[in-house]
Amino acid sequence: MKKNYFKLVVATGCLILSMASCTNKLDLLPTNDITSEQVYKTADGYKLAFAKVYGSFALTGNNGPAGNRDILAIADEGFSDFLRLYWCAQELSTDEAVVAWGDAGLPDFHKMNWTSNNPFIKGLYYRSFYQITLCNDFIRQSSDAKLAERGITGADADNIRRYRAEARFLRAFQYSVLMDLFGKPAFITDETAIGAALPTQKSRTELFNYIESELKAIESQLAAPRSNEYGRADKAAAWALLARIYLNAQVYTGTPKFAEAATYSKMVIDVPGYQLLNNYSRLMRADNHINNTEAILTINYDGVKTQNWGGTTFITHAAVGGNMTVSEFGIDYAWGGTRVTKNIPNLFTAGDNRAQFFTGNNGIEINDIGDFKDGYAVTKFKNVTATNAAGSNLTWVDIDFPLFRLAEQYLIYAEAVKRGNNVGSEATAIGYLNLLRQRAFGNASGNINSYTVDYILDERGRELYWEGFRRTDLIRFGKFTEDTYLWPWKGDVKNGKGVESWRKVYPIPADDINSNPNLTQNPNY
Repeated sequence: MKKNYFKLVVATGCLILSMASCTNKLDLLPTNDITSEQVYKTADGYKLAFAKVYGSFALTGNNGPAGNRDILAIADEGFSDFLRLYWCAQELSTDEAVVAWGDAGLPDFHKMNWTSNNPFIKGLYYRSFYQITLCNDFIRQSSDAKLAERGITGADADNIRRYRAEARFLRAFQYSVLMDLFGKPAFITDETAIGAALPTQKSRTELFNYIESELKAIESQLAAPRSNEYGRADKAAAWALLARIYLNAQVYTGTPKFAEAATYSKMVIDVPGYQLLNNYSRLMRADNHINNTEAILTINYDGVKTQNWGGTTFITHAAVGGNMTVSEFGIDYAWGGTRVTKNIPNLFTAGDNRAQFFTGNNGIEINDIGDFKDGYAVTKFKNVTATNAAGSNLTWVDIDFPLFRLAEQYLIYAEAVKRGNNVGSEATAIGYLNLLRQRAFGNASGNINSYTVDYILDERGRELYWEGFRRTDLIRFGKFTEDTYLWPWKGDVKNGKGVESWRKVYPIPADDINSNPNLTQNPNY
């Protein structure tokens, strides 16, 4: 059984929040008889509340795998997991994934015809704000004034201050998600008074500046790189997030920040102890928490302790079906849902062991999205260990999901060098890219001597597919909505078509727009 970084105690009553109307009250008072004053009375109480802040990434409610759900507005709790919702928004809308299922709103992603009433888009928006609300409450309750008021001093107070910095990081991460997907979401912090006026919006540029300032403000308060418990944020996680938003700064603000992207990615790369795992196939396995020198920050899943129908349980089960052998994946049954379009397998050349696809169904072409056998299946996620033993549970998987890993930082550095003006070292960038290639091919046969910007997009597709990057990458490269790059069934046409440019951001949920006059909708929704 996996030993998690924390026992995820989820009975913290003050943090069970009703999110049925996210805009009406993004920061909510307790809905039961347990108050913040009771929960935060002792240092142990703070630790329980802090567990919920992290646990909300891997859980959907207080009675896993379902029951007493966090977000009342999402009828099916299985659809309310952060990673499942985020993955659908980032992958199903691109060339990296299609899904056979017809759940209301789900086919809209690949068809690229979603509306402001899409339940999955609404679910993701609410889930992000639920997690922000947990962070806000913890940050509010862990100020120096509150600690002094409750008589918490010494080592206990120091630990809580560290927890507070991590909660600020997690809040900044969620705001980076909202900035990327929704552009100008509502905005609340720990300084927003509970029960105050309805929240207003920040522009994308304002939100970018806020996230940047938060990450820099907490840098000195976070643990040194690789010194924190596995699955908890440290300085390297903050640097990795800064590198990521700087890489996309031109999309978010109109101003490129490639020098900054190169600087912060290099800071992560240079941390002693970070190195690529020897075998690419080990990245997404049931024991990937053991001696993982590539992971910077993960969402920790455990088949016994963190049971829910999203996360890597969803990613693993949904990718198995047709003629595939279920037992090979360490699971009990196949869901027969998600596959990849031909564009992604076609990126690979012979000998690249990152090409993890099942080709034994109906072939690479997708004639019918609703038929799982049409198209290649992805075999990247397996609930088995290094010795091919099944994970701790055949239904709920043990695979931890990397929010940040070293390979992404190599790719950020290389892209920033190529796009920037006198930024970094191209020779160094080529060295990083060849480290990825040498792992992929097992030798230097796939090494490169030069590269282009478009090469980076293809290499990101080969290295990072199904890890939640593709929509953001295609937008940055001008290939998401445009007709200059097509994939099967893009825009609901078999051979693909361009769609409206305003679909580069998702709509603010209609429920929020209708209930909060301070919010304005993204254009054309």
